[in-house]
Amino acid sequence: MDIIPRDQHCISRKNISDGALKVMSRLRSGGFQAYLVGGAVRDLLLGGRPKDFDIATDATPEAVTGLFRNSRIIGRRFRIVHVRFGREIIEVTTFRGHHDNRPKDSEQNEAGGNHSRQSASGLLLRDNVYGTLEEDAARRDLSVNALYYDSGKFEVFDHLRGLKDLEQRTICIIGIPEQRYTEDPVRMLRVVRFAAKLDFSIDQQTAEAIPHCAHLLAEIPAARLFDEFLKLFLAGSAARTLDKLLEYNLLRYLFPSTSKRIQQDDKALALVQAAMGNTDERIAEGKHVTPAFILAALLWPIVSEQFEVLENGGDAPMVAMHSAAHSAIAEAVKHISIPRRFSQPMREIWEFQLRLQRRAGRKAVELIEHRRFRAAYDFLLLREQAGEDTGGLGIWWTEIQELSQEQRFEKAASVEDNHKRPKRIRKRRPNPAP
Repeated sequence: MDIIPRDQHCISRKNISDGALKVMSRLRSGGFQAYLVGGAVRDLLLGGRPKDFDIATDATPEAVTGLFRNSRIIGRRFRIVHVRFGREIIEVTTFRGHHDNRPKDSEQNEAGGNHSRQSASGLLLRDNVYGTLEEDAARRDLSVNALYYDSGKFEVFDHLRGLKDLEQRTICIIGIPEQRYTEDPVRMLRVVRFAAKLDFSIDQQTAEAIPHCAHLLAEIPAARLFDEFLKLFLAGSAARTLDKLLEYNLLRYLFPSTSKRIQQDDKALALVQAAMGNTDERIAEGKHVTPAFILAALLWPIVSEQFEVLENGGDAPMVAMHSAAHSAIAEAVKHISIPRRFSQPMREIWEFQLRLQRRAGRKAVELIEHRRFRAAYDFLLLREQAGEDTGGLGIWWTEIQELSQEQRFEKAASVEDNHKRPKRIRKRRPNPAP
């Protein structure tokens, strides 16, 4: 283990939240070890300002809650403690140990929560095995996330060459990659996510094991994959993340139909890439980003293809879109959960693509006031950016938004006049003979 003193690293307490410093101080006062760990230490060493602060300690979850009234134990797979300071939550984890070191006393296991359980394939189902600081470092996923900071002595502890990997800008999994991926296949997604987020390369052995273990992601519950989806695409590096997922053929375990489609259709790939780039730009500018918009883009290649088939088969456009949307979502949720609070806006964005084709009359102008207009309009521009031919809809809706209300109605009225259908003249039926 390497110990880096204060004068040899750039971490300053002024860049650490007061809540995290209070937690570490009280744990030390209670006779426990306490260290800032993980992404916060990594980002501080890289010169960044972390948003989240995690603490590692030798105190059990029950001991932690005994010290903090503003805390609660969460989780089953691995129990952690959330300590709340206003809107800030400090996550406190007990040092993890190796499975073969767990107590054999079953009563102690159940009472103290110090136990683990694995599936027949080796997947960790429960991981509440407590250990030492050294064991905890070895149990972490990535070397760059296994750095510990002691706010009392101002020292950084490096057990597994994490500082060297930071300097070399490399993501390296701790231990034997195949074994670590088997224990938790989501680690493959974490490798890709951090490589994209930090713009680091991936260690050769860490990368080479991914194709051999990727199939294990099929065992991960759909709800957990949705949580990983949020982390993958809402961290400000969605475009690079997409590239990495495609490079290592991992997107197919999140969105299999989309993965297959974008390999066959350049326009489909371009649309998804444009959506990810747009997402990164909005996050960089501090704007709101909804998962519904990203999901709508990821599934649009499937929806649009099915819509075309149904419409050509005789379905009315809106009926075809509704059916295509239902089919695409039903297939997607077999692999990744999509909560209704996101699936409903997705449907509305897709169906709005048809409503935006109607530019004539008062109803067209009133679309601008619809709560889903802005997302649907942005989606329309993405489609055009990807090479879809919309007949100039994007320019038309861009221009009309810059007009006054009166000018909007005039512009919409001119479209109505230019495209007015001739009235259908009905022939009178002759009166029946008396």
